[in-house]
Amino acid sequence: MNGLRKFLANDTVSPVLAGLAAGLYPILFYYTNNYTLINSWSHFAYFLTIFLAVPIVFFSIAAWLSKMKIFSKWQKYILPFLNVFVFLFLLKVCLYAGIQKKISLGILLVSLVIVWFLYCYFKKWVIIQLLLAVMGVFTLTPVVISQLSYSREWMQQPDDIENAVFKKKPNIYLIQPDGYVNFSELNRGYYNVDNSEFESFLENNNFKTYRDFRNNYASTLSSNSATFMMKHHHYNKGSNFSEGINAREVIISDNSVLKVLRKNNYKTHFISEKPYLLVNRPKMGYDMCNFSYDEIPYLGTGVSERRDIFVPLKEAIEQTSDSSKFYFIEFFNPGHISNRKSVTLGKEKEKEAWVASLNRANDTLKKMVALIKEKDPNALIMIMADHGGYVGMDYAQETETKTQDRDLIYSIFSSLLAIHWPDGMAPAIDENMDTAVNVFRVLISYLSENDIYLEHLQDNSSYMIINDGAPKGVYKYIDDQGKITFLKH
Repeated sequence: MNGLRKFLANDTVSPVLAGLAAGLYPILFYYTNNYTLINSWSHFAYFLTIFLAVPIVFFSIAAWLSKMKIFSKWQKYILPFLNVFVFLFLLKVCLYAGIQKKISLGILLVSLVIVWFLYCYFKKWVIIQLLLAVMGVFTLTPVVISQLSYSREWMQQPDDIENAVFKKKPNIYLIQPDGYVNFSELNRGYYNVDNSEFESFLENNNFKTYRDFRNNYASTLSSNSATFMMKHHHYNKGSNFSEGINAREVIISDNSVLKVLRKNNYKTHFISEKPYLLVNRPKMGYDMCNFSYDEIPYLGTGVSERRDIFVPLKEAIEQTSDSSKFYFIEFFNPGHISNRKSVTLGKEKEKEAWVASLNRANDTLKKMVALIKEKDPNALIMIMADHGGYVGMDYAQETETKTQDRDLIYSIFSSLLAIHWPDGMAPAIDENMDTAVNVFRVLISYLSENDIYLEHLQDNSSYMIINDGAPKGVYKYIDDQGKITFLKH
């Protein structure tokens, strides 16, 4: 208390303290709400530099300049103005990446008004900023603890599938259209969409479609991490179904599928419309990627700008290699309905937008299949979606509310799977491809001609994190036989 009284009795606030107070809480706020997007050392260095070092240096220079005679009239306003403006501007950056000129102008005007009338309370609001930072430490701590206590035990395989030796080595293309529902679900429930023209296209191009196929998890990160590990993670006891802990590291850096591909001398490629799986800069586990980390901003979710994927795909296919190739190709149609209640168009309009996006996805898939079959006619081509479109709900966050509506639940998990098998010969073991978690285990058994790997197929249940309508937790929503259930994991 004596230190606080001494601070309040002093007429000045040091520029170092003013800069620290302006940037510290915004850093903690952003880390608390976006940890999985920025959990890299390069992000940590970026935030320390932009949110703390730059304000401290700039405030120090401004404080020195304010002592000059030309600025003497405004000296008492300069540091308070910079502090409140930078504090509010950085909070805006945390909420909306980018400049947003109108919002920034509003912050400028508000800062001028606050300083003009309240500059004499400068020290008090600096204390408030520091108290907010202390509160920020307490809210961030459990987030960091959950990250540090993350267990990799679920990633351990029950057999030596990572050392499987392939007897067939076709080039493999995994094409992932985001949120593409299985044909069986498109014809019923909340969808009722006539997609027969595209179904005929796949049939004419010798694809086998897998009716009633679904995913085990509800988002791109949660489903792909389980798919590439061929194991259930049950959201790692998390509370956010869309942002699983270490999910990007599992998908991009290292997983059982990449290990067995490397073991069999495959050259691996990751090609995506958007850097969504790359935003936290995971160690690159693929031999080739159409994004470099220098191109990806430190602030953002990686879902804003789209990049053409056909140019890098065509170049990669045409590149000669002694090795077989694996391609993971991701694009973001049809996607799912709007995320939040504040931006939803309502379930009917959301459905219309999703169907329009479905048509764009069909156009992309037709073009991509034509390109691959022209350049690589005997390739193994898998079109496998990551989750459903959530059609039937008003907004995506409603998925976190308990329901026993069969069609709504399948709208979350139902996913497209269609495969062009080399020579048009689908193996009998493909009957085990009921859900995504087992797809690569079946594929590896097929390529190695070793059915022993089928002895450790995972349970086909689908899981969801529920935050409303029932005690919070992870629940089994669909059981191994495809029946609706509601059992807490």
